[in-house]
Amino acid sequence: MKLVILAGGLGSRLSEETQVKPKPLVEIGGMPIIWHIMKLYSEFGIKEFVICLGYKGHLIKEFFRNYHLYSSNVTVEVGKSVKFHNETYDDWSITMVDTGHSTQTGGRLKRVQNYLGNEDFCLTYGDGLGDVDIGELLNFHRAHRQIASVTATHPTARFGALGLNGTKVEEFIEKPISESGWINGGFFVMRPQIFDYIDGDDTLLEQEPMRNLARDGELQAFFHHGFWQPMDTLREKNILEELWTSGAAPWKNWV
Repeated sequence: MKLVILAGGLGSRLSEETQVKPKPLVEIGGMPIIWHIMKLYSEFGIKEFVICLGYKGHLIKEFFRNYHLYSSNVTVEVGKSVKFHNETYDDWSITMVDTGHSTQTGGRLKRVQNYLGNEDFCLTYGDGLGDVDIGELLNFHRAHRQIASVTATHPTARFGALGLNGTKVEEFIEKPISESGWINGGFFVMRPQIFDYIDGDDTLLEQEPMRNLARDGELQAFFHHGFWQPMDTLREKNILEELWTSGAAPWKNWV
């Protein structure tokens, strides 16, 4: 199975970083967030990736073209040879497709249709992490046999919560998981019939296609009760960085 990663947006709310690089290359623990996403999926046996490029997409191409160089220590004999040390290998196949600078999410997916064949595939955003059990998500999708499955999650509250008894504070919870409602956490699985719901470049996947799938009874929610964190702002980037630095990053499922 292949994973499609939507990696073409402007990332304007993270302009401190995205003025010089696309958001999927913003680093967490010294490696781009897109690398963390790919490592997470590859632990479940998904090692074929199709990346939908847009804004500064050439930098993503350059990163993976030189991935071996970036991930190893090297000795360079100038003009002669390069010797790699502590070599590590990720047996990934990565197809990177320019899907346009201003193409919407549905349009980006439509543009890579020819790279996916006639098989089910995973889809996620290039700027969010979670400890989602991809194996269970795939089992869920196969059991329901509908066109699309979306991971539903509760967002983390921005502020701490007070557990009150009258005016007495009995509990203080720092940034609790909100129980206000389920939201689209990404981490989709889709059948090829999804392309019948996408018109072209201007189609926003999260609007008409999702609404029409729901109308037709072809959209299932996989409930995820664990960690999930998007990276839309510098504050959220710092949350992920602090988790990684602490050695307790919930999404790290590899050694």
